[in-house]
Amino acid sequence: MKNYHQPGSSISVAAPADVASGAGVLVGSLFGIAGHDALSGAPVEIHFSGVYTLPKLEAQAWTVGAKVYWDDTNKHLTTAATGNKLVGAAVQAAANPSTTGVVRLDGAAR
Repeated sequence: MKNYHQPGSSISVAAPADVASGAGVLVGSLFGIAGHDALSGAPVEIHFSGVYTLPKLEAQAWTVGAKVYWDDTNKHLTTAATGNKLVGAAVQAAANPSTTGVVRLDGAAR
């Protein structure tokens, strides 16, 4: 097929800031997890799907299946939708307080 590019489970983008491997990266409507360290402006491969342990708002309890949103200002996940980007759902309960949560990314660009 002449118009096929790639599977699309990950792509290379310019890092919007210095990023560490495993960190959340938001570029426009694309959210993914950095596959490697990258300096600001350098190419970084971001992964759109999978299950990851990621930083969360410490003062929240999560239930399995709760929608989670990326807070790009604070670089963590939250269940608060306002001003944040929906990226997936919790796949494990997370206590209040706790600093991380386990999330399944849905890979959708919104």
